[in-house]
Amino acid sequence: MEIKGKARYARQMILKGFGPAGQQKLFQAKVLVIGAGGLGCPILQYLAAAGVGTLGIVDDDTVELSNLHRQILYSVADVGRLKADCAAEKLSLYNPDIQIISYPLQLSNQNAALIMSKFDIVIDGSDNFPTRYMVNDACALLNLPLVYGALSESEGQVAVFNVSDAAGRKVNYRDIFPNPPQPGEVLNCAEAGVLGVLPGIIGTMQASEAIKLISGVGEPLINQMLIYNLYTNHTYKINLTSADTAESILPPDLDAFLETDYNWFCGIRDNASEIQELSAGEFRELMLDEEYEIIDVRELAELPLAPFDHIRVPLSEIRKKVPALEKEKIILFCHSGVRSVIAGGLLQEVYPEKEFFSLKGGILRLN
Repeated sequence: MEIKGKARYARQMILKGFGPAGQQKLFQAKVLVIGAGGLGCPILQYLAAAGVGTLGIVDDDTVELSNLHRQILYSVADVGRLKADCAAEKLSLYNPDIQIISYPLQLSNQNAALIMSKFDIVIDGSDNFPTRYMVNDACALLNLPLVYGALSESEGQVAVFNVSDAAGRKVNYRDIFPNPPQPGEVLNCAEAGVLGVLPGIIGTMQASEAIKLISGVGEPLINQMLIYNLYTNHTYKINLTSADTAESILPPDLDAFLETDYNWFCGIRDNASEIQELSAGEFRELMLDEEYEIIDVRELAELPLAPFDHIRVPLSEIRKKVPALEKEKIILFCHSGVRSVIAGGLLQEVYPEKEFFSLKGGILRLN
């Protein structure tokens, strides 16, 4: 396959150790990016610019105004559009010589293996634990390299999983994190906040790892994790080893993978799915009804403050001690509608006779 638009890549093709051979490898590569958000945007932009021949984008989310400070692939005009389709359109303008495949759908264990099997490398830019474990397991079953990245407030992590080192050893996400945290224990960027430059830095590092894996130049983070702190500029690497504990055992085959409930594994129980969700309009109608008690389950430092009568009981506190509830009908809300559903499930176990509701989409939907 001949490289199109060679002038575009001239500066990297003259790089010692990379050359035309490295560029040819990039052009022949097929890379799937999970998530087109804070991490996914810089990953996609740099891989498209570098000339990766085929890029796949999986994301069922839409662009929101609050995304734009860190997801700089999008503009105000894109608010409300599907991220996968919007990203594909913009990347095609950046580089019309590569193929870009959009998957504007929710990745699940029912479609993950089928989609991922069409690619050579998977890059995880997701922001939730069920997806991280599912992507890891699918990559292990398909023997696909996985470039991992994650953010937590001022810190970011990057690693390369499922690639053998010189001694034939390889690790996966479950070796490092055999058990997921409790739901709501680790906040995502929308809940804890993030400076926009951090996902840019970590996403660019992930793109760099993919380029190194494809081209064979440099030293990818195989069996290593790089940890970067934005506030201090401290960067360090730790060596990773495989775990022999029972918790780290992967699904043995595709059938077992298809039967795995990743929400359940990550602590999102069935009773949480039974909590009735309210639209913003329904919430506004009920918020003045004295029969309902309204509870904010966000952490105490989270903003914005809600401009209506309510009490604040963070999800982290509900886990430790279930609060006394006087009323029979309880409306819960959080930032984006995830933790309120989880809190409702926990409270329903203690108060099966009460009715619990969750504001769908969280306080964001009231703006």
